[in-house]
Amino acid sequence: MAMLLYADSKFTSPYVMSVFVALTEKKLPFKIQTVDLDIGANNDPDYALISLTQRVPTLIDGNFALSESSAIVEYLDEAFPDPPMFPSDRQRRARARQVQAWLRSDFLPIRLERPTPTIFYQRPVSTPLSAAAQAASRKLCAGASELLGHGGDNLCGDWSIADVDLALMLNRLIVNGDQVPLALVRYAKAQWERPSVQGWVRRERLPL
Repeated sequence: MAMLLYADSKFTSPYVMSVFVALTEKKLPFKIQTVDLDIGANNDPDYALISLTQRVPTLIDGNFALSESSAIVEYLDEAFPDPPMFPSDRQRRARARQVQAWLRSDFLPIRLERPTPTIFYQRPVSTPLSAAAQAASRKLCAGASELLGHGGDNLCGDWSIADVDLALMLNRLIVNGDQVPLALVRYAKAQWERPSVQGWVRRERLPL
């Protein structure tokens, strides 16, 4: 039976994207049901019965419902291990999860000033980054450069879902014309060309 993925109606959530890519990489059958966050449909009592956190993404697998993207991807990796979304090496796997947690818990100024619709609707903003966002950008680029200092194509040797999350955060800056080191621009571009990522990027979207 196909799984059901609850997604935002405009398909701009980076967290839904992460789960979509994982499902696509694993070639698992799934359907998408959209939730209109603009009108607060995620707070409807009916959706609250489905999603414990009343957020997207939420994945339904049979009679099991799970929200929060990191938890969903880890669940999928345990239930359907091939291909893996995380490195097999314990320390590299821990590093990939560290990157995911870091991107989700930090960089609020970047997320606010360079929202994902600027990426997926290709509508960059011209407003310069605030001082706080500039500081966050420097920290992001310094950390990403350190993580990719080994010269490989991916964060942890083999590709992992953390590469998608990092590429998206970098693209918040790149698409909007903010300064990003060339090596990171090339990394983000290569990650963005992955077929599973393009499957999300090229989805038909409602008008803004």
